[in-house]
Amino acid sequence: MPKLFSSKSRFYDLEDKEEKQIKKGNEKKGVIQCLQMQTQTDHQLPASFQFVTEEPTLEKVLSEKCFIDAFRAFLRSEFSDENIEFWLACQDYKEARSPTELSSKAKEIYNEFVDPHALKEINIDCHIRETIEMALQEPDFSCFDEAQKHIYSVMEKDSWPRFLKSDVYLNLVHKSQTEDGNKKGQEYWWHDA
Repeated sequence: MPKLFSSKSRFYDLEDKEEKQIKKGNEKKGVIQCLQMQTQTDHQLPASFQFVTEEPTLEKVLSEKCFIDAFRAFLRSEFSDENIEFWLACQDYKEARSPTELSSKAKEIYNEFVDPHALKEINIDCHIRETIEMALQEPDFSCFDEAQKHIYSVMEKDSWPRFLKSDVYLNLVHKSQTEDGNKKGQEYWWHDA
């Protein structure tokens, strides 16, 4: 029979592991609740997509509503959904049809995301903020481009890798496999059919 050794440090390691497991379980519950809220809207996967083994990209996620909703639910669970909301608002901003609409949307975006007192303030440096403030005097379609690129980069480098390991993403993949009849256990993503 092997000898069992115990030490004070080993005991604390076990306590740390238990605390981490409890914390991870609580985080998982929050993600699952977000996923449940997301699936209540019951978005169907686009018929023009089929799932194949390939590397998913943030660009593809941001091109389809059902995937945006899953990513948004994940970001909400991490308290960083202002990033996707800002990115989407910038996309909508570029669809403005008149100078009046452009000016109105620019002010809304600034007040909601860029103003230092905004409830959903995005994390940008003072140079980008000043550039936007100057551009607001005569807003054009590129008014928020620098900030939007920055936020995209933040999501891609920070949130995206965690999203790929999240229950939200794994459930979406599982749902797609079930709908497509693919084998379980393989990682799938989509491409245009």
